[in-house]
Amino acid sequence: MIDMELKYKDLIAKVKDEAPFKPEAAIILGSGLGNLSDHLTKIKSISTANLPGYPKSTVKGHKGFIHFAEYEGKKILLFQGRIHFYEGYNISDCLLPVHIIYHLDCFNTILTNAAGGVNLNFKPGDLMLINSFYAFNIKKELSEILKYPTIDQKNSFLNFPSRKLSGLIKKASLEAKIYLREGSYWFGKGPSYETPAEIKMMLRFGIDAVGMSTAHEAIYAQSLGMDVAGISLITNYAAGLSPTKLSHQEVIDTANEAQNRFESLIKKAISLL
Repeated sequence: MIDMELKYKDLIAKVKDEAPFKPEAAIILGSGLGNLSDHLTKIKSISTANLPGYPKSTVKGHKGFIHFAEYEGKKILLFQGRIHFYEGYNISDCLLPVHIIYHLDCFNTILTNAAGGVNLNFKPGDLMLINSFYAFNIKKELSEILKYPTIDQKNSFLNFPSRKLSGLIKKASLEAKIYLREGSYWFGKGPSYETPAEIKMMLRFGIDAVGMSTAHEAIYAQSLGMDVAGISLITNYAAGLSPTKLSHQEVIDTANEAQNRFESLIKKAISLL
């Protein structure tokens, strides 16, 4: 078992010491979605490079900052930079942002990501509320953090996502007049994209989107008693569904094009908290 409390004791103490307020909600920003932090009122920003033991994000679009911000009177915690398995990090490193959120006594968490569209009706630029996910390929790593099968079923990942927070996001989409799809998310560790054959398998399973984050964060967050919801920005067609070769640049480009709709949805959700 990995002792998260012991491993990140000094880091948590430093974040608590620097935190200007207790956040009402936290948002982990996915690839290409970090610009949201520039459109909220920042109260304080902490470079993760200055936190003892915080892993360095090596992916384009993940700058490595924790922002304490405000919007319409609501206090928000933003993670501009995610930690992924495909960067060579382990489960405890990848779960560190959620661990920090928990220790700041924040229990509303919105996880966002860039994902490949598997559902043939989806197209790049669509926003998708995650209603379930496949994460069987992460259970071994999670067993190092969580004690399976002793998780209280009322708070387990089997009930992901939080109806309360997901309902709020649905309401926000209606009020902001932003089209929001809903579907299932397949978690893959990476570092390579899925093969066309793997995508065909996912289609048979009824998967709507595929990515390399979020699932383990949601499971850990719920095990800590948090309300958690997930939003995917469909940035590309999954492998084999388009003649275009998959690239991270395509992810960034599509995220930039959809940035305004994404920000409008999140801002409206924040205002409804």
